[in-house]
Amino acid sequence: MTTSIPQQRSVVLGVGAYLPAKTLTNEELAKLVDTSDEWIVQRTGIKERHIAADGETTSMLGEKAARAALANAGVSAGDIDLIVVGTSTPDWTFPSTATQIQAALGITHGVAFDLQAVCSGFVFALATAEKFLRSGSHKRALVIGAETFSRIIDWSDRTTCVLFGDGAGAMILDAQPSQGGPEERGVLTTHLRSDGRHRAKLHVDGG
Repeated sequence: MTTSIPQQRSVVLGVGAYLPAKTLTNEELAKLVDTSDEWIVQRTGIKERHIAADGETTSMLGEKAARAALANAGVSAGDIDLIVVGTSTPDWTFPSTATQIQAALGITHGVAFDLQAVCSGFVFALATAEKFLRSGSHKRALVIGAETFSRIIDWSDRTTCVLFGDGAGAMILDAQPSQGGPEERGVLTTHLRSDGRHRAKLHVDGG
């Protein structure tokens, strides 16, 4: 006699975000590099970007976004047993930013780790957490995308410095029973793809 394992689907319970108070407008950027508000808006739609304050770390941004998501979902931090943080600007090489957020939230169980996929980091983090929940190994996930890109940007390069700022977004995912139908609420499917041939287009040196 065989027993089937119930299917699980990841359902979004709540979302949250946090932006640092300081902003850097296009007009202010035009004083640093050869650019203009018109040039930036025409190509990107960006009018201003938020910049983390001195001492304001990636984990701090992520924690504030996480607390907003928990409040929006109406769940407590103790209900979380998986934290995945997508970031390319961690507080340290190790320990992970995710564990710093875990500690700040008072969580001492479950698992917390970072992954690095730059602009697509949150998508990769969401897809990874969704697979954990779908497998049945974990029940409730906190997925965070957080960056302090202002600290690694070349502020003399007008082709890149106009694009990036600092901030964080978070989402609470809950594993719920599923019959596998497309009409059900939750993450239906995820598809990821990478192509490593284009490093020269945008990169940050290591070491």
